Amino acid sequence: MVNPPPGGRQWKTESTDGGHPVLAGLVALIAVAVVVGLALGLAALTVTKVAGIGGGGAVSGATGGASMYLPEAESTPGPDGPEITLAPGESQRPSSPVESTNDPEEQPMTLVAAPLRVGSFGRIDLTGDYPDGNGAILQVQRREGGRWLRFGVTTAVNGESFATYVQTSRTGRNLFRMIDSDTGRTSNTVLVDVG
Repeated sequence: MVNPPPGGRQWKTESTDGGHPVLAGLVALIAVAVVVGLALGLAALTVTKVAGIGGGGAVSGATGGASMYLPEAESTPGPDGPEITLAPGESQRPSSPVESTNDPEEQPMTLVAAPLRVGSFGRIDLTGDYPDGNGAILQVQRREGGRWLRFGVTTAVNGESFATYVQTSRTGRNLFRMIDSDTGRTSNTVLVDVG
């Protein structure tokens, strides 16, 4: 028999949970893992919402923007004619607006693409200015077969500027422009080589 410590108290050496300390430890470990997993999941969800990642049908690049979704082709009114043909041996792209259907008296909507050469599904940033267009919803269009078709990406004008991005697997020369879905005003056309 073990002698009690001074003061007459005897220490218990067995578990108070019915003799299953390993099971109790395992249950505690699982409970901690669940709590930590939930906390990390909520933190990741918050970060994705703030960063605008994974939103479907978002209005601007900062709140979702483009995705890997390739929309159904739809025709939109536009001039029929050749796309852009560069003169033989010409190595530079035109830096001025190529085409615009704006009224000459209105301030033009300007569009800039960067970079001008990307790999398949590379990110193409589309930014620009739209004077007096605050709050307007702009639709990205791509020129296909002599017609302008909706690309499935929209953005809102904030002040007088807008920004979004697109990604495409269509290799070769891609022509993009923006169109105001309410007024029909369009931007200049930009040319991006994909592939």
